[in-house]
Amino acid sequence: MKYDVITIGDITTDNFIKVNSAAHLRQRSDTNELCFNFGDKLPYDESIEIPAVGNAANAAVSCARLGLKSAILTRVGDDFNGQLCISQLMQEDVSVDFVQKEEGKRSNYHFVLQFGAERTILIKHEEFDYQLPANLDSAWLYLTSIAKNTKEFHNNIVEYLDKHKAVKLAFQPGTFQLDFGLEFLRKIIERSELFICNKEEARHLLNKKADIKELVINLINIGAKKVVITDGKNGALASDSTRLFKVPIYPDVADPEDRTGAGDAFASTIVAFLAKGYMFKEALYYAPINSMSVTQFLGAQKGLLTHKALDAYLKDAPADYKIEEISL
Repeated sequence: MKYDVITIGDITTDNFIKVNSAAHLRQRSDTNELCFNFGDKLPYDESIEIPAVGNAANAAVSCARLGLKSAILTRVGDDFNGQLCISQLMQEDVSVDFVQKEEGKRSNYHFVLQFGAERTILIKHEEFDYQLPANLDSAWLYLTSIAKNTKEFHNNIVEYLDKHKAVKLAFQPGTFQLDFGLEFLRKIIERSELFICNKEEARHLLNKKADIKELVINLINIGAKKVVITDGKNGALASDSTRLFKVPIYPDVADPEDRTGAGDAFASTIVAFLAKGYMFKEALYYAPINSMSVTQFLGAQKGLLTHKALDAYLKDAPADYKIEEISL
């Protein structure tokens, strides 16, 4: 089958643990710290499990909600959580043709410590044996967060893209991929139709504390055709190699419930609309809306919108919800 988008990356079950009554926030000049009393038995307010999440799964579900033929290439263990993830993906109309169970392995399971609308995530990526199947057929590949034992797999992706020039790549790197370093990732960035990350990730990758405009230009100069760098409440800065676009946030319709998955919603919405044939600037208008919607619910997928719902929000957008074009 020919797919519109195949996402590639690890999948997990998130256990959301609300710790509002057990923790306190300590603010410092450069960061905030979530603090507990050492050695205490700590009460938690609530615990909720959400299967089939993670960057690749969130993106696959987002694309499916937006009407694309979506699949995910991932690995799970031969356990209950792995089967639960597969079943959940199928319910979301995401193809599991490229999901493989590995015997003797545990599926990924993360703990999300939720404090207000913010979260700290305890992660552990199992080391699975990723391979590219011979029947991979998609207009877009969407590569994102994956375990650190996958350097050779990344090289295989580059080789695949070299042989399939028409396939477009979206690259939203995860923590372990960023730690591979710029020189290792250069060929993937050069081949990217869209590269997207947040400002802190871009600084880490490029090893410089530059402003967001310089970061975008650096990544364009490396070879990515389109670059988007998000900057929290400041929105995002994007480029199509000839222009810069200053993208605002879409105002919250209510106080956020949980910010998990907001970045995945933003990135995947851009990819979905590019895959639908929309111009880059048009796709950028939709992304902040889906990101805002996700924060209104617990978990990364419940708030993901359909194309029709995004159109309604865009039609009713505030008058100042405008993308500003800047010369590169």
